[in-house]
Amino acid sequence: MAIMLGMIAVFYAIVIYILYATQRNEKPSFTEYSVGGRSYGPWFVAMSYVNSWWPGAVFIAFFGIAAGAGVFAFYGLAYSSLGVAMMYFMATRAWRWGARYNLRSQPDLLEMRFGSRAVKVIASLIGVVSLFPWVVLGMQALGQLFEVASEGRWSLTTSLLVGLAMIVIRQFWTVKMGMRGLIMTDVFQGIVAYVVAALVCLFMLFGLGGSPISFATLASVPEQMLRVPGDGDGYGALYLFSLIFTGVIGSLCWPTSFQRIYTASGVRAVKSGTIRTVVLSGVFYSLLMLLAIAASVLPDVAEAPQNGWFTLMFDYGGTWMLGLAVTMVFAASMGHIDGSVQVCGLQIANDIIRSEKRPLTDTTLTYVAKSSMVVFMAAAALVAYLTFDMTRLQLLAQISYQGIVQLAVPLFLGIFWRGGNKYGAVAGMSVGFLTAIALTWFYPDDIAGLGSLTGGVVALALNLVVYLAVSAMTGISDDERSRVDALFVEAARPTPIISPAEAKI
Repeated sequence: MAIMLGMIAVFYAIVIYILYATQRNEKPSFTEYSVGGRSYGPWFVAMSYVNSWWPGAVFIAFFGIAAGAGVFAFYGLAYSSLGVAMMYFMATRAWRWGARYNLRSQPDLLEMRFGSRAVKVIASLIGVVSLFPWVVLGMQALGQLFEVASEGRWSLTTSLLVGLAMIVIRQFWTVKMGMRGLIMTDVFQGIVAYVVAALVCLFMLFGLGGSPISFATLASVPEQMLRVPGDGDGYGALYLFSLIFTGVIGSLCWPTSFQRIYTASGVRAVKSGTIRTVVLSGVFYSLLMLLAIAASVLPDVAEAPQNGWFTLMFDYGGTWMLGLAVTMVFAASMGHIDGSVQVCGLQIANDIIRSEKRPLTDTTLTYVAKSSMVVFMAAAALVAYLTFDMTRLQLLAQISYQGIVQLAVPLFLGIFWRGGNKYGAVAGMSVGFLTAIALTWFYPDDIAGLGSLTGGVVALALNLVVYLAVSAMTGISDDERSRVDALFVEAARPTPIISPAEAKI
């Protein structure tokens, strides 16, 4: 117990040291506070994106899927790789518009594109509401993590309170430093959570150090581990398509992911960061899933797949290796929660509270963003404590994922197509989000009568139809068409960027 808690404490102390060492004495502008001054190079962009994308649950839930269901778990690799590729194609217009119009959030871009505050507010609300359950689940995962680290000596309640206390203390710097506080620690957290984890997986798969499994073990896994849903079971042919399709288009709908575009020093930094992200995510996730599938032959892992990561690490290296495994999960969980809280605070202040009728100075905006983070964090902590044993909360997370993809229609069409208008965007997002909530509540997994399509895909199709129909019926004025044309012309022109010497690597 002392060893594992000590390893977490050392990791935590290093994170705090990095924050103290990199904080600035001068008062930051809101652009510095919200997007780090648009000054970060590709490695910072990549590590920040990876931290915002893979939560600690990847070592628990996704490892459990692979250990229990086999190759099906690789759907996460498919949608994450393809989804990140969207950032590459969106980079030019999104970053140039962001730099020229001082955009700080995803809803900021939608407001600019459609010339409507209503579009901005609805998009921001969908983002904040959709992120909330994931922050709650992340905090609860920390409770489970400390139960493991204490070797079961702490009760679930005690473990949860300790986890909440540590993440709440960490949020002091998230609130104080904003995006800069996240990015400067994302590199260290990412190395511990994903690079070290990938190396450990590789060592074990090569059978080094007395590993109980190896690449050779994969040849002996049962045949059912090589099947995916829809291959002779109760799922229809469209189930796997729905999961991957939703994941791909949803990758940049999450505010935490899209925000990383604006932190970059230029378009090239975004695109280079995207390539690095694909490599980092692909190697890490592939090795983790292969390890989990191989570990499925071990009786203790097969008995409790969701705890398989911890079980396997203890079997491999005892308490020290289990402590390292716990620290990796802690690093991933902290990075994901930090990013979610920061973006939600930013959007509440910048997109929901601030308006033309209620203009706010940089100082006031920063204060409101900080206050919003505190309230958001406190609410999530309270819900995490009150619902620790409530299984239905997982359904809220599923609804949130099916709901967040409803931003895809105005976001993707708005960036790549000059058609559509604000009325179509408002109507499409509203109808799509409400439909996704309803369908996912009644059909949390799939809709059997529609070939196992998920509720989010059906809602997204309705969203698109409403967007196109309402836009066609209301039309686009000549002034609006000229304004949008001018935006696309501007996006084709190079925008001055920070020099390599000034940009952070």
